[in-house]
Amino acid sequence: MNKYLLYSLVFLLFCCTTTVIAQDTLSLENAISTALKNNYDIRLVNNEIQIAKNNLNAGNAGMLPGLAGTFSNGGSRQNTVQTPATGPERKSSGVRSTNLSYGVALDWTVFDGFQMFANYDRLKELQKQGEVNGKLTILNTVSDVVAAYYALVRQQQLVLATDSALKISRLRVTIADNKLKIGRGSRLDVLSAKVDYNTDTTLYLQQKNILNTSRITLNQLMARDLNIVFAVNERLNMENDLKLADLELSMERLNPTLQNALINKKIAALSLKQVKGQRYPTVAVNSGYEFSRSTSPTGFNQKFRANGLTYGLTASLNIFNGFLQRQNERNAKVQLNSTELSLDKTKQDISALLNATYQNYITNLDLLKVETGNVDLAKQNLDITFEKYRLGSISPLELREAQRNSINAIIRFLDAQYQAKLTEINLKEISGTLNIQ
Repeated sequence: MNKYLLYSLVFLLFCCTTTVIAQDTLSLENAISTALKNNYDIRLVNNEIQIAKNNLNAGNAGMLPGLAGTFSNGGSRQNTVQTPATGPERKSSGVRSTNLSYGVALDWTVFDGFQMFANYDRLKELQKQGEVNGKLTILNTVSDVVAAYYALVRQQQLVLATDSALKISRLRVTIADNKLKIGRGSRLDVLSAKVDYNTDTTLYLQQKNILNTSRITLNQLMARDLNIVFAVNERLNMENDLKLADLELSMERLNPTLQNALINKKIAALSLKQVKGQRYPTVAVNSGYEFSRSTSPTGFNQKFRANGLTYGLTASLNIFNGFLQRQNERNAKVQLNSTELSLDKTKQDISALLNATYQNYITNLDLLKVETGNVDLAKQNLDITFEKYRLGSISPLELREAQRNSINAIIRFLDAQYQAKLTEINLKEISGTLNIQ
């Protein structure tokens, strides 16, 4: 490598290091923790989980009695004419009557064919379903954050790569100018070098723009100020030892979508139990205390007052309702069968997705090995070609081709690295083993 290229690379590294130091570096762990705390989807699903927890109580299941208090106070002012069977007619003006009553009433269904117990179990399953949905939202969010983070890592490295290519093109312009001044070059070489330099400048600016938009996307997922500028750690740790058998076992236990389908089956079974409970009688007890007082100057009793306890027992049985009971039970059984089929289909779909993703994972790891070797070869080729160009033994076209091959090799390597990491993330998300801490 000649001294011009060496100085250029040293200057590039210094500039890049200065840029990173000038910005706050965001780690993947901090990005995930920030998203878990701020992300709007997670906060919304947490509210839904809290509602499900609040709904899980004996009263909501119909197990507890209802106690109601009543109060009534009123009256009237009337002009009356009374004509008795014997005696003179009596007229009264402005007669005032009053009515006052208050009390409490207790109603308690003590037996409804075990429907209340099935309903309570159903509320439990709904709470579990809310928690599973919350886990699914968290997994999806963490997966999006990790993918966006590594996309930013990729774009950050692409900016460095295009900036390195730009430095080499600038050196090429300088060398072409120097050769022209000493009579060993041509004007055409200078113009060609400047055109290529402008092309590389355009590519560099485009990559910087993609880097900025990728940073905005990650800020959005973390639900924070979109204009915060930060750098990311460029080290990308690959896990190349994931086993399909282990992932399948984890999927059956931890996959939220599969857990959701299983809960739906349990809820359908409890709904059938509730429908069957309507065949049994309903028994309720009631009790209360009531006080009442009234005045009526023109009535038979001018004053009346009463207070005391009330109590009773009621029972009802649905003897015939137009075959609706049988219809409802049949529909509940069909619904239960549908949830069983849905569970089997969900298990097969997720298993197929896991297997396909695992095949992509293995292929992407193989491609990454190939592209890693290509980067080294392209770099060596560029170093040798640049030295030959400086000595004047090859044409600018050959240098440009080596430069293009080098940047393309870097791009393919970064793409292969990113795709391998994405499939790794997808495998962990499907199996439910994605680290959310």
